[in-house]
Amino acid sequence: MSDTAAATPHVWKFFRIGGLDQVAIETGADLLALKDLDQKLWVALSCPVKGLELDEKTLALIDSNKDGRIRVPELLDAIQWAALHLQDVGLLLKGSDSLPLSAFNVATPEGKAALTSARRILASLGKSDAVEISLAEAIDTVRLFATTRFNGDGIITPDSAAPDESLKRLIADIAATLGGVTDRSGGTGIDQGRIDSFYAEATAFATWSDQGASPAVLAFGANTPAAFAAVQAVRAKIDDYFSRTRLAAYDARALAALNRSETDYLDLAAKDLTITSAEIAGFPLARIAASQPLPLAEDAVNPAWASALATLRNDALAPIFGPDKTSLSESEWTSLKARLAAYENWAALKAGAVVAPLGLERIKAVLAADQKAALTALVAQDKALDPEFTAIASVEKLLRFARDFRTLLNNFVNFFDFYSPSKLATFQAGTLYLDSRSTEFCIGVEAPHPLAAMSKAYIAYVDCKRPGGQVMKVAACFTQGDSDYLFVGRNGLFYDRLGQDWDATITSIADNPISIRQAFFSPYKKFIRMVEEQVAKRAAAADAETTTKLSGAAAATANVDKGIKVAEPKKIDIGTVAALGVAVGAIGGALGAVATGLAKLSLYQVPLVPLGVIAVISGPSMLIAWLKLRQRNIGPLLEANGWAINGRVKINIPFGTQLTERARLPANAERSLKDPYEDKVAARRRKLTLTLILVLAAAAIYTRWDHNQHGYYFWASDETKAAVAKKKAEAAKAAAEAATALTTPPPAAPAR
Repeated sequence: MSDTAAATPHVWKFFRIGGLDQVAIETGADLLALKDLDQKLWVALSCPVKGLELDEKTLALIDSNKDGRIRVPELLDAIQWAALHLQDVGLLLKGSDSLPLSAFNVATPEGKAALTSARRILASLGKSDAVEISLAEAIDTVRLFATTRFNGDGIITPDSAAPDESLKRLIADIAATLGGVTDRSGGTGIDQGRIDSFYAEATAFATWSDQGASPAVLAFGANTPAAFAAVQAVRAKIDDYFSRTRLAAYDARALAALNRSETDYLDLAAKDLTITSAEIAGFPLARIAASQPLPLAEDAVNPAWASALATLRNDALAPIFGPDKTSLSESEWTSLKARLAAYENWAALKAGAVVAPLGLERIKAVLAADQKAALTALVAQDKALDPEFTAIASVEKLLRFARDFRTLLNNFVNFFDFYSPSKLATFQAGTLYLDSRSTEFCIGVEAPHPLAAMSKAYIAYVDCKRPGGQVMKVAACFTQGDSDYLFVGRNGLFYDRLGQDWDATITSIADNPISIRQAFFSPYKKFIRMVEEQVAKRAAAADAETTTKLSGAAAATANVDKGIKVAEPKKIDIGTVAALGVAVGAIGGALGAVATGLAKLSLYQVPLVPLGVIAVISGPSMLIAWLKLRQRNIGPLLEANGWAINGRVKINIPFGTQLTERARLPANAERSLKDPYEDKVAARRRKLTLTLILVLAAAAIYTRWDHNQHGYYFWASDETKAAVAKKKAEAAKAAAEAATALTTPPPAAPAR
């Protein structure tokens, strides 16, 4: 897009708000022409779907690529979609959650289908004569779909197969084994994928089961599974036993270690034992000896394995060697494992385990009935209604747009809602009350972000909690007042947009100037703090010095009978006295010079002196604060929260006073200034100070007036007064002579 705005036939209206030109969208024509508006004139270019005070379902419908963000093309696509369904797309700007049926665009297939769906929804609710439809009615699609066998989502439930009971049972079995999916009616059903998977799994399970029925696999007949389970239970321990006996035959020195040491038994003896203790189970099956068979008698084997070995003898050994078998050689053990190898291999290749809970008999019956084609036909019959029920979904989408689209535009294309005195922007999470102030400029965040500080706003990050365990973090911007009592750990109360109250605690702060008022008083507050710190330091030093002296005096008193001499206190140095005198004299001279200078000023100049002093002290800090306050911009704060802000959305000083309100008494409140706990001494001191200032001011004014009247100050010496009187007399005489000269006619010219 070129840098210069292209000429378009549409006439736009722009308003200057917050120092930014913002386009107004007031008609359907504005909406349709929005695609031609230069995107450099949009306030925002993208926003997140989550975290806004706007229905996330509506935003998700606009977010066509489902990436969690709404961008300009997606917003324009939503407008074009709505234009296909409505005669006047400007209805989206009314912010209503209902639409008249006459508003649907019957000239397009999309609008006509949506109108048909809207009427069907109303009919299902018993409102066939209604002339408009609301969002609440369109959302209640579960009630509509519950009355139908098919609803176009490609999912069939047992009710879809009515009245065929065998199909109903089959659908329930498939959902039970492979897991069901939720149908539009709210019930649980299956789709084509589950049907295909079920029949594939059932066929595999039946084939696998048939393979396991051969004599080569069932070496023990019907008892083969039990024999295999008995062997598997002790397989690792028996293999371990024979490995130990072979090692003992190889080297007799290993025998003691192979049987575990006496120390291991001593450690066990110190504990409370049970037959199945893990420590006992870790010992060998029986006492190790070179090339010795495994004894099977209960009293000759590890107690923890006696039960498993008894099961092995009954289920696997007795069918081969007889019930009187008392020991098992390594070769016999190898032969037994080989006999079960075919069954082991077959079991390892088990297929269709997911449908096994139905049982082989039920699975074979299902395969014999071969109802897969019937289920597929039901799914196809359901999908055939997809266009109709998609149109029903479009009715809900359209009504959501009618309710929420205007709000989205006024927080995306322009920021009218943010600057409106009666509305909150979608990114404003609520109102924080803290430090006798309330601020509406609160944004939900995940954590403090360095970019947010670039907004030049004073940001307090606040953790909010509710009794139920709910938590959230808010970035609260203070735009009026001062920051003297805003610090980490302060508690307040936060109200969200639903009116729910949250306990709020400041956790971190991004410090920036709040107001010109704060900047004006800042130097004086800093000076007072410095004085207080110095006084505190001097007091602490004096207290330490006094404590040291008292300690020395106490020690001297305690040791007076021991003849210990106490150091005499130091005498005041004459030089110190002289220095103090010079300092006092200098201060007095300075005050005198100031008084003399004030006395020489004209009457109108006297009030300008304190104003000049104030300007010198407060001027620099006020100038710096003013420059920073002019730069306050909510763009970085929102961008730290996932937005893409295009315009410089400023918070100037007047607008800042609207976002943060200070505590004020009601207009009709009665106020008593009598405080029973007022510090009367401090009050008298303040009054005395004020009186002294007024007296000094009056004295300065009188002195200047008196000087103007007499020509000298009242403290002048007699010589000065006489000299002034002499000058006045001479001036009067000169003035009289001048006047006489003017009134006396000039002498006549001599005759020739």
